[in-house]
Amino acid sequence: MRKLNKLGSLGIAILTFSLGFIVGFASQGKQAEDEYKYLRIFTDALKIVKDNYVEPVSTKDLIYGALNGMTRALDPFSAFFDPKQYENFKQETEGEFGGIGIEIGMEKGRPIVISPIEGTPAYRAGIKPGDIILEVDGEDTSNMSLMDVVQRIRGKVGTKVRLSIYRKGMDKPIMVELERALIKIESVKWTMVGENVGYIKLSQFNEKVSVQVERAIKELLAKGANGLILDLRNDPGGLLSEAVNVTDLFLPEGKLIVYTKSRNGETQRYFSRRKPIIPDDLPLVVLINRGSASASEIVAGALQDHKRAIILGEKSYGKASVQNIIPMEDGSALKLTVAYYYTPLGKLIHKSGITPDVEIAMTEKQEEALREAIRQRKLQGKNGLIVIPEMDPQLSKALELIKSGQKLRRVANI
Repeated sequence: MRKLNKLGSLGIAILTFSLGFIVGFASQGKQAEDEYKYLRIFTDALKIVKDNYVEPVSTKDLIYGALNGMTRALDPFSAFFDPKQYENFKQETEGEFGGIGIEIGMEKGRPIVISPIEGTPAYRAGIKPGDIILEVDGEDTSNMSLMDVVQRIRGKVGTKVRLSIYRKGMDKPIMVELERALIKIESVKWTMVGENVGYIKLSQFNEKVSVQVERAIKELLAKGANGLILDLRNDPGGLLSEAVNVTDLFLPEGKLIVYTKSRNGETQRYFSRRKPIIPDDLPLVVLINRGSASASEIVAGALQDHKRAIILGEKSYGKASVQNIIPMEDGSALKLTVAYYYTPLGKLIHKSGITPDVEIAMTEKQEEALREAIRQRKLQGKNGLIVIPEMDPQLSKALELIKSGQKLRRVANI
């Protein structure tokens, strides 16, 4: 205790703060001693830095820095927002913003692309899931928080941002310059493809997307669709409620869709609440890839576990955790992972992803050729959803499975 008595007023304030934690551990014996020891190390280090760093530094900046480092050490999706960052975060989630159209997380201290959103500058430039962002406008990202990276990439529509990207298999990073655009996603598009097969492209699970999916299904069935393809490739997810509502369209009433499990074992279960809007024997294929994450994985996992669809493509990203935003008294906030998602059969999605029933990969050259073909057709004035099965091996295989006429309940374990 002698060392603690030398900390002065700052040390006393921090000690008082720390005691609130220690009281909670008082009845835990050895664990309480360990907690006390590490809290003391923290207060000592804070005092040493405050007194000896080459330039004056405020206690607020030190505490904010410590909280930022603490949340970054937890997982790629937890974060600390200072008051300004939290205010920006609230505004951006409620309105429109200029950006490039990517969903990112943190991995080993670096921002990593979860998925580019189709139709955005990032997608057109060939940004891929798994790309690691090394620099933003020449600034190294190794010491940035996730929110720092997001704020640097977003900006005024029409302005440009330069990214240095490392991609697995490449000898050196690549430089990509992107023009920021207003990111307004048309989340659901649909058309007929092949021989009377309905195709639905779902880009993001935003508000009321399930209403659009239901409309798409009904229109396609009215046109004579004898099978459906739900394309969730490069869909980074979105609202849990919409993942449940979309799955609801395909499963019988009362079926478990997904459940969450928290640290203390508390679970929350989500069930289908209505009759499906398609016949039970109508073939359904769901396309996923390494850019399918979160809500996309919930839908794919539920339909796979209940053997209601063939899941085709590549293993999904594996991002299925629940984050809560917890405001702090000074206007800052914590975004904290509080639970994980599990499929109806109890498979943990987080870090594991969804493994397709039928695995078909697309090479980088195939993806680039497909993007370029779509771009050329749009330049020719062809609007709407452009689908090119002959250049898309995953879509082509989905059409083949539906055309074969095999019952899904027999095919699902192919």
